[in-house]
Amino acid sequence: MKSSLSRGFITTAITVSVLSGVARAGGTDEYGCSNATLKGEYAFGVTAYTSTDLPNSPPYVVGVVNGIKVFDGHGNLTQRDYQGDNNAGPDFSPPGQETGTYTVNSDCTGSMVINLNAPVTSGSTGVINIMFVISDGGRHVHEVVSEFTPPGASGPVSNQTSADDWKVASQQEQ
Repeated sequence: MKSSLSRGFITTAITVSVLSGVARAGGTDEYGCSNATLKGEYAFGVTAYTSTDLPNSPPYVVGVVNGIKVFDGHGNLTQRDYQGDNNAGPDFSPPGQETGTYTVNSDCTGSMVINLNAPVTSGSTGVINIMFVISDGGRHVHEVVSEFTPPGASGPVSNQTSADDWKVASQQEQ
C-alpha cells in the first residue's frame, strides 16, 4: 500500500513537472491580439503638438480633435471627426466619408491607415498613417501618427500627434 501510494505521488510529481515545463517551453511573447480584438465603437481624442522656434522649449498644443471610430473586427474602419472650425452647429465629418484599414499583430501592436477623403480640388484628399498599441483587453488603443498628408497637400508634413481611443460599450456588453 505504502509502495503504491509513493509511486502515485512520484508519478503525479513527474507529470506536473513535465506539463509545467511544456507550458513554459511553448510560452511566447504573444498576447493573443488579432484584428478581431478591435470591434465596435471607440471614442477618441487627438492632440497635435508643434515645437517652438526656441531651443529646449516645450512643445505647445496646436490642435485637438475628437470623434468616433468604428472597427469591424476584420481590418476595416470608419471614422467621424469633430471638425469644429465654426459655430454653425455640428461639425462632424459626414458618415462614411473617412474610411480606413488596420492590422493588429499578435503582440497587440498594429498599424492603420485612415483616408480622410476630404473634398478638395487638388492635392491629397488626406491620409493618416498610425502606429498603435492595444491595452486593457482591447478597450483602449494608444496611437501615434507616423505620417500625415493633409487634405490639399502634395505630400506628408512634419507632425507630433498622439491619440487615445476608448471602447464606448460597457464591459457587460463586450
